[in-house]
Amino acid sequence: MAIEDRRQRERTARRRLITATARTLAESEGWDAVTTRRLSAAIEYSQPVLYKHFGSMEDIVEAVAVEGFGELAETLRAARLGSATPADELGRVAAAFSGFAAENPALYDAMFTRPTHLRFGAEDTPAPLAQAFGELREAVATIPAARDIDTLTEVLWAALHGLVMLGRDDRLRPGHNADRIKVLLAQFRTAES
Repeated sequence: MAIEDRRQRERTARRRLITATARTLAESEGWDAVTTRRLSAAIEYSQPVLYKHFGSMEDIVEAVAVEGFGELAETLRAARLGSATPADELGRVAAAFSGFAAENPALYDAMFTRPTHLRFGAEDTPAPLAQAFGELREAVATIPAARDIDTLTEVLWAALHGLVMLGRDDRLRPGHNADRIKVLLAQFRTAES
């Protein structure tokens, strides 16, 4: 039994090494630079070892994305719980979402723009995805008289994503992100539910 436990720990450690290395390469050089050849050289394992843990590069990106959603959930939870009042939660969470995207562009791409098989709202949705959405939902739930919280959360999620991507691609005026978030949240707080 001890040998099997050790082998499982080694497999888990190699898997973490692969995803951490992929993320590091992506953050420094972009996802196009992340290839099985580059990964195997960086971690000093053969390409077949990579394929033993992941069936494809898309599977590696997906694993990085799942880790990212776990980190996003923690970031949003900290922002929400650090709010002085319930009315402050939504603004802090929206700013935390935007900040997370700005600080982790390649990770954010893995989570939101690269092709994966990850799905929200499905029976097999990985827990970190549901937790990240749940943290945003908790903040949206502070809006008085909000009736369809799930739909409102999806719309806010999409609007924040749009602001992130447009800002990152220099399609919006620089230096006005906080102002845009304030305008967006004002609309959410005053909209008929």
